[in-house]
Order: sequence, then C-alpha cells, then structure tokens
Amino acid sequence: MRRLFLITSLLLFFAFIHDYAQAQIMEQKIDSLFAEYNTPTTPGVAVVVVQNGTVVFKKGYGMANLEYNIPITTQTGFHVASVSKQFTAFAIYLLKQQGKISLEDDVRKYIPELPVYNKIIRIKHLLAHTSGLRDQWATLTLAGWQMEDIITTEQIIKLACRQKSLNFETGTQFGYCNTGYTLLAEIVSRVTQHSFADFTTHHIFQPLGMTNTRFNDDFHNVIRNSAHSYELRQDQFIERRLNYATVGATSLVTTAEDLALWVNNFRHPVVGDVKLINEFNQNSLLDNGKPVVWSASPGDTVYHAKGQLNLYYKGLQRTSHGGHDAGFRAVLLRFPEENLAVITLSNNEHYTMLAKANPVVDIYLKDQIKEPAVATPNFNSNHIDPNIASFKNELLDFTGIYTSDELATTYMIKKKGDQLIMTHNRCSDMILQPEGEDTFSGVNTFSFQLKFIRTRHKVTGFEISNFGAKEVKFNRKKQ
Repeated sequence: MRRLFLITSLLLFFAFIHDYAQAQIMEQKIDSLFAEYNTPTTPGVAVVVVQNGTVVFKKGYGMANLEYNIPITTQTGFHVASVSKQFTAFAIYLLKQQGKISLEDDVRKYIPELPVYNKIIRIKHLLAHTSGLRDQWATLTLAGWQMEDIITTEQIIKLACRQKSLNFETGTQFGYCNTGYTLLAEIVSRVTQHSFADFTTHHIFQPLGMTNTRFNDDFHNVIRNSAHSYELRQDQFIERRLNYATVGATSLVTTAEDLALWVNNFRHPVVGDVKLINEFNQNSLLDNGKPVVWSASPGDTVYHAKGQLNLYYKGLQRTSHGGHDAGFRAVLLRFPEENLAVITLSNNEHYTMLAKANPVVDIYLKDQIKEPAVATPNFNSNHIDPNIASFKNELLDFTGIYTSDELATTYMIKKKGDQLIMTHNRCSDMILQPEGEDTFSGVNTFSFQLKFIRTRHKVTGFEISNFGAKEVKFNRKKQ
C-alpha cells in the first residue's frame, strides 16, 4: 500500500512538473506576442484565456493610466465598445423568455415616437442589423457632432425620430446599425421600468459574479480601477475621452476576468438556459429566411448572430465580436467545440486586435487547427480615381448654404482657389475631392460621399452618405 502511495505521488508530482513547464512555455509565447505593449510608458492589453471552463492564462501588459503610472491587470476595467451588444441582445432574450416581449413586436409598440415607415421594424430587425435605420454615429457626425461631445440616449432617439428615410427596405439586407442596439436597451428600460444598467446588473452580472461589470449610463460616474484610453500622436500618447451617457450599442465597462465568467455561461448556463443559449447563438435571418451575412469573400463567410459573429477560423467554428471606441479596443473570441475563449482588452488605439488575439488561439489550438486562415481582401474605401481631372465640374455651381431638416444642421460650400470647401460651425473645414460629375468625397470624422442634385440644370441640393447613413438630403437655400 505504501509503495502504491509513493508511485501515485510521484506520478502526480511529475504531472505537475509537466503542466507547470507547459504553462511556462505558453506564457513565454504570449509574452512575446504582447512585448511591444509591456512597457511603463505605453497603454496596453489585458489577456485572459479560458479553456474547458478554467482560466488557464491571465496577464496584463502596459499601463492603465499613464498619468499615475497604474499598470494594467486582468481586473482593470475597460470600456468594451461594441462587445456590449451581445449583452444587450441577451437582455432582450431574457425578456422574451419571461414572456414580456416578442421578437416579432413592432418597435413602435415600445417607442411610439419613432417614424412610421413603409414596413414595420420589429425587434428581430434591430437584433440582426436589418432594420435599415441610419446609424447613430453616422448621423450625429453628419449633423456636426464630435465623438467627444456629450452624447445621451435621449439625443440619439430624438435624432432617430427625425429620419424620414431608411438606408434600405427593412428585413432585406444587413447594415450595421448602432441605433438599433440603443433602441433595444431603451425597450428593456421601458418594459421593465428600470434603467438598462440596473436591469443588466441584477439579471446578468450579479448572478454570474461579474462584480466589476456595469453599463456606464452616465459619463460623470466614477469607475474605480478603470483604464483610460490613449492614442499616439507625434510620438506622444494623448488621452482620448468618452462622454457617453448612452448604453446598449456600447458603454459596457468590464474586466477580462469578468468576461471569463460570461463565456462560461454559454457552456453551463446560470443566466438563461440551454434553449435560450442555442437560439441566441443561431445566425440571424433576413425576412426571406436566408441567414444574415456580415461579409463574404471566397471561402470565408461571416454570419451575424445577435451581437456576435459566426464564422470559421482555420477550419474551427468561432463566435466572436470586437469593439472600438476612442482608444479602447476589445476582442472576445469563443471556440465552442474546442471549449476555448480568448479575451483581449486594450486602451491603446493602435492595438492590432485580431492580429494579436488570433496567434493566442493558434498557441492553444495548434493540434486542432484544420487549415490555414483565408486571406481577407484589402478594400481601400478611400481610393480616388486618378482621372479626376477629366471631370468637368464648374465649382461655382455648387457654392451656397445647404440645410437638412432630418439632421437639423446647415453646411456652407464655398470655392477657395481651385478647391471646393464644405464648412460647418462646429467642424474643421472639409476639402471636397471630385469623384465624378457632380460627385465628391470628403472626411468629417468618417469618410463621406456627396452627390449634388440638379433641377433644370441648376444645383438645388445634395445627398450625403457615409458608412451608416445613406442619401441624407440637404436643400440649397435660395440666394
């Protein structure tokens, strides 16, 4: 018996030594991936790896606060931007499970001040980004707002209510729309008669033990142990501030360790149940029953699934989402069949996200990887036709004052030398680059395209479009 005990003890000891050595090797490999962020003068990254329900790696690199030399840990709070959306969608599914709403409900049942469009916008359309609504950040910036302005849910809803047109017919295609998720959070608040932040705290975060997680619905709030966000400009890091008082599409503040608790809820539900989780993870659908495609290239199709993306990475099924606001960048990757999750949260505008997170996956799943990654095409949306000089635009035709009722704003367009300049009293002057006859492009926070409208050969207005607002009409004031 004693001999058996000694043999067993030795086997356990050698197993421990082997596991410890493997963990050290893993740590060295991950350290090398994030070495560029691991300095006392650089904002950095928190990294957590969850395997088979256990946190097998956790480490912080770089600084959470450069002013006070506070390092990042895996308990540092980060604003996770669009990673917030899956929690908003989950809150909707909890209300559905409770019988308080249906995904087929008309959104105007809960937010009646929204416009009546040709087709009913249902809750399922908001979840799937198929509503056709114009994006809140797209419309705000076209209206002359800056992303560091104080932005509230009330302001976003008021602006949404002014939009007379949609980007496309509801239910017919995918169009990423932050507005939809802000409206979903508002629906939760109006149905439950509690703030969205309080509802998610009591019904999601507290039951999961996510004690350092909350939707920040007021930029005045003091959030302890949270990272500041930074961007490198002229070889010096500057702080990028967020003044959001809006939730749903964004504004979740959480830690890498808390997100480990969240990913484990998909394996063994504490909040919700297996049926809810299965429905939640399924691809969203268009009204014709076809899956919602986020993007597609040869051999690589990305499907949308309620604040998450379903795709294959090197032959392995992956559910994921990223987020980016100010200098914050967040990545949450789940590999359900391999029981692996990789979480990286950064306060560095220049953090390369998947270029760092994917190699962590490769380290842990090297034996399961089935095929090389498919190269993603590089689309340059800012490409300018080299033959622009051939367009016969008479710049004086376009000068004048243009107004939009939908955006409640005004632009002036004037000629300066051989260039057309668009001005707004809250924005830097924008140079309009000719793209075609009566067609120009420019940048105002986001790139935009502008098409002048003529009536009997005279310019009477223009339509402006960017990534999330299509053909917003401006009328030229009579001179």
